[in-house]
Amino acid sequence: MNPIVLIPARMAATRLPNKPLADIGGQPMIVRVLNQALKAKIGPVAVAAGDPEIVEAVRAAGGIAVLTDPALPSGSDRILAALAELDPHCEHDVVINLQGDMPFVDPAVLSACAGLLDDFGDCDIATVVAAEASPADRTNPDVVKAVLAMEDDGLSGRALYFTRSTLYGDGPVWRHIGIYGYRREALEAFNAASPSPLEQREKLEQLRAMELGMTIRAAVAPEAPISVDNPSDLEAARIQAGKQA
Repeated sequence: MNPIVLIPARMAATRLPNKPLADIGGQPMIVRVLNQALKAKIGPVAVAAGDPEIVEAVRAAGGIAVLTDPALPSGSDRILAALAELDPHCEHDVVINLQGDMPFVDPAVLSACAGLLDDFGDCDIATVVAAEASPADRTNPDVVKAVLAMEDDGLSGRALYFTRSTLYGDGPVWRHIGIYGYRREALEAFNAASPSPLEQREKLEQLRAMELGMTIRAAVAPEAPISVDNPSDLEAARIQAGKQA
């Protein structure tokens, strides 16, 4: 297995404009994400950028960035475009898609995600979940829930479904975390397919892969990393950076 980590990022976030370059403890957020990915040491890391400002910030920090078409509709389209430029001879057979808004993502979580593709031959796509943060997560449509058939060790499970709907009963509720590991052929097949009915109904891209018959497995993370989506998230990230300084 020969992974590469790609981080899609663009400036046109509606809830937090210029989000990738938001200062967190003296560093642009995208640079923090890049550095966390490098610590995982699972393969080369690059940013698939939708804007030249992001490319400049990453390269100024010594990182690798590729400028992609800003009109690309999704992060998976962006990483596939960057992959074509960075690896035209298809040497990397696994692609880790790390969101650019997780400035404190644990490198061990990225390693666990990649490890599923190594450990399970049936795994087309790997991802990450964490336990619910509070009972309110069960009814919150902004919290995506993963329904899993767990392995005996409790460290991972095969995904049966993803939903924004309320889950009932006494079992654990797993919050989905937007980190994906794709076998290269799975990424290409996923991007070549049109949005599926369940994907459109739930507004969840991973359901397209499931409707195509792909197997998704999820690693269990100790906790969900901070995801910066709005000004209050950004303030929380700055506070955490201050504690780590």
